[in-house]
Amino acid sequence: MSRMKTLKDLTESIAGKRVLMRVDFNVPLDKETFAVSNDLRIRQALPSIRYITQRRGKAILMSHLGRPKGEAKPELSLKKVADRLEELLGEPVGFAPDCVGAPALNAVSALGEGQVLLLENLRFHKEEEKNDEHFAGELASLGELYVNDAFGTVHRAHASTEGVTRFLPSYAGLLVQKEMDYLSKAVEKPERPFVALMGGAKVKDKIGAIKNLLNIADSILIGGAMAYAFLKAQGKRVGDSKVDEECVPVAKELLEAGAGKIMLPVDHLCARKIAADAEVLTTPDDQIPDMMIGLDIGPKTAKLYASRVRKAKTVTWNGPMGFAELEPFAGGTRAVAEAMAACKGMTIVGGGESAEAVEKLGLEDKMSHISTGGGACLELLAGEVLPGIAALQ
Repeated sequence: MSRMKTLKDLTESIAGKRVLMRVDFNVPLDKETFAVSNDLRIRQALPSIRYITQRRGKAILMSHLGRPKGEAKPELSLKKVADRLEELLGEPVGFAPDCVGAPALNAVSALGEGQVLLLENLRFHKEEEKNDEHFAGELASLGELYVNDAFGTVHRAHASTEGVTRFLPSYAGLLVQKEMDYLSKAVEKPERPFVALMGGAKVKDKIGAIKNLLNIADSILIGGAMAYAFLKAQGKRVGDSKVDEECVPVAKELLEAGAGKIMLPVDHLCARKIAADAEVLTTPDDQIPDMMIGLDIGPKTAKLYASRVRKAKTVTWNGPMGFAELEPFAGGTRAVAEAMAACKGMTIVGGGESAEAVEKLGLEDKMSHISTGGGACLELLAGEVLPGIAALQ
């Protein structure tokens, strides 16, 4: 992977310079108050923000939030995010009511050295996702240097991630650098044994990663609803479990190509309904009875997977092992998270629900790295080129 310039490569002084930085503040909001309900992504951007402000640079932050599809939607405003950032930084954070035009230009011109400004939601403009050159130029006009610290968006060629790099000297932020260091090591020079855990519901989101990992990992342990497509491909009974039908033939191909590398659940926790008070059945083997829904890996599988993970030198994990939102079906996810926490090797949690599960269990400090970008992490594991990273190289 060719080298990209990072914030730490900035040799000239950034004092007084306008540093336009893409961050990933696409955080969950409370449905009633619109306050930030999980600030992990904001916290992970703090080192880069402080790196700039402590050197008296002017930090101009831009992000998207949700999917407003080119419309200004008040419930998706970044104002509440600016408030939370202000609390976390312990410094005032300015807010511009738009990301381009007079409101943005005026807010930037009022910015002093070492100060922070957050621009309004990029996706209030449809030009952002279209990577419109004029829009990218308007964004670029706000800064003198560009920094991308939004790993969760580097797999998208948008105006704020790719387009803007054509106008300004461009660098990777500290978070993007950290993400790439860990993930590149797992893909290019993993210490062995290398175990990849794959869970969640959709097989199609992970086909590319599984295909590529078959060439790199020593074993791929599959859980979550995606396991049922693989079991069905083997002719196993899956009851009324959620099955990604169109992916059953692909699962069959992967199993054939996997030549013993892919491990599937040997038992399951199932129920007739998806509810916290459901009567739970543990199957004696890998077959799920008719009219039952598979909702978690069973205790034998959890023990087997945990044993593999604990002995590994490199572990990547993407997707829960079951319907972990409900306590009766959270055991498999908990078992692999605890095994990763006990593993002496390098452990990488690939964003999304896996990261939430680790946080909920209070195990985040026991992991080598928790990625902020589920999609970007998967595409990197699939060996794909990430446009936002390529633009920095």
